[in-house]
Parts: sequence; structure tokens; C-alpha cells
Amino acid sequence: MKELTVKETAKRLLEAGDAYILIHRSPDGDCIGSGYALATALRSMGKRAKVLCNDAIPERYNFMLPKEDTADDFEPDIIISVDVADEKLFGESLLEKYAGKTDLCIDHHISNTGYAKELCLDGKAAAACQVVYEILKEMGTCITRKIAICLYTGIATDTGCFMYDNVSPRTLRIAAEIMEQHKDIPYAIINRNMFIVKSMGRMKLDKILIEQLESYIDGKCMLVCITKELMEKYSIDESELEGIAGFPLQVEGVQVGIVLKEREDNVFRISMRSADNVNVSEICQKFGGGGHAKAAGCCIESTAEEAKKMLVDAVMKGMQK
Repeated sequence: MKELTVKETAKRLLEAGDAYILIHRSPDGDCIGSGYALATALRSMGKRAKVLCNDAIPERYNFMLPKEDTADDFEPDIIISVDVADEKLFGESLLEKYAGKTDLCIDHHISNTGYAKELCLDGKAAAACQVVYEILKEMGTCITRKIAICLYTGIATDTGCFMYDNVSPRTLRIAAEIMEQHKDIPYAIINRNMFIVKSMGRMKLDKILIEQLESYIDGKCMLVCITKELMEKYSIDESELEGIAGFPLQVEGVQVGIVLKEREDNVFRISMRSADNVNVSEICQKFGGGGHAKAAGCCIESTAEEAKKMLVDAVMKGMQK
């Protein structure tokens, strides 16, 4: 694996031909935004570019997608991943086709496993979209309205609408530059739709989540477990689970929040968030995952009760550091 600077990555992309752009399963605003911003930029240069995802893009992000994305299949000259720290996060269908084949990874996760042949990593960037913005500027690419919408949304969603402590002065300057270039974009509406508006199903889910909250370590760790049985009982749609990772941290006094989501029988996807000094990336790495110091994830194959015990024990040790 060779590490590239932003300047070197820009040169690499300018010289590259047609591209497949891979984003992670259960796509969020940052991977969608960085993927489609990059694809749009490459297409503007006459290259063919296609964003591939294991899962369907949630409807709430449709405003970022091209009106027509029906590019014929083509053989890519380069395979790029954005916002993917580990190729296992591609999901089964993409992993089956592209394991070990990523030419270039553009990322901001300090836990990146170095699976790509070349890596452009900025662990201090608040979002992959921030890194993509820097690359596009270095390439001399025009930040069009469509690209701006993708980049702004990705940065906003990965920073909790600029609330998290991953926000740096550079993050705010990039957002300001985007807003100055495209004053007609309805940024307030984007923020409202991303952070305030909820479906009725999601409103009902919040009530269920409150009932399912479990307190550990004298209230410093709050956990919620969403089993397949629970989802079936309350007719919870998978798409309504997006964005719940920070839910346990809303409780006063909580330092670490944990969400377990059962994808298959006794296979749980874990999302962990830290409100204080506990490094949840280090904790998740013990279970084969990773991420950021205050936002990370992993996967555990066990019963729900065993998974809870392992995670809480790991958090307790992390708090003692």
C-alpha cells in the first residue's frame, strides 16, 4: 500500500480513465456525498464513472443522486473507494466482486486497514467529503451546484450539523466556501431534512428505543439492542434505523453509547459513540472493527446477551485507561 498526498491523488485521478467508485454498505450522507461528488467531477472531464453500493440508497438522500444514472456497464480503468476504512464494509455482493481489487482509497478514518493499492488518508478531516473537496480543488475541478450539494450534505451529516468535535476551522471554511459559491442551495432545508424531520415510523421507533435503553457502569454507558424479533414485532423498516447510533448519548451523564442491530440470526452490527475521552475506535478494533476515536463500529457474532457483556466489559476497561 502506497500513501498519497492530496496533490498526488489529484494527479492520479487526472491521469486515470473510467472509474468504479465503491461506497460502504448501509450508506450514509458522507459516503454517498463523496461518491457522487467524485463521480460527477470525473464525468465532467469526459470519463465514465459509476457509484456502486451493496445496499439501496435511502430515499432521504435521493436529492443528491443524478436524475439519470443509467450509464452502460463498462470495464473500469481504476477502482476507487471513498469513506471505507475496511473492505469488509463493502458488504457481501461488492466484496465478492472487488475484494483485493481497490486501486485507490480516499478516506478519513484513522483505523483504515490499508487494503487499497494506494491510499489518500486525512485522519483529521471531519468527513470523506472534506478530503474529496481538497482533491477536486487541487484538480482544478469546477465545484458545480450538484457537487456542492453532495459535499455539503456529506460534511454536515458526518459532523452532526457541525456540532461534533471533529469539526475544525478548515471544515467550517470549506462549508463557507461552498455556500459562498452557491448561495441558491437551500442549506437550511437540507439541514432540517437531515437532522429534524422524521417519518412517523421513526417517531414511533424513538419511543420503542427509549423503552429498550439499558444502563450500565453507573449510568456512564447506555445501550440499546435492536433484534430481528423486535423489528418484526413493531414492523420496523431497516431504513428507519439510520442515524440512531447517537441515540443513547442523548441521556444526561452518558459517556459511551452502544447500539446493537441484528442483521442476521445472532450477527450484530455495533455502533459505538463517545461523548468524552473514551476512545471507542480502540474498543471496536478489539472486535475487528474501528473508526474514529468518538465514533466507531464493529460486528459481533453471538447471542445478544453475550454481545452486550463483551461490549460493556470492553467499555469499562476503556474507561479505566
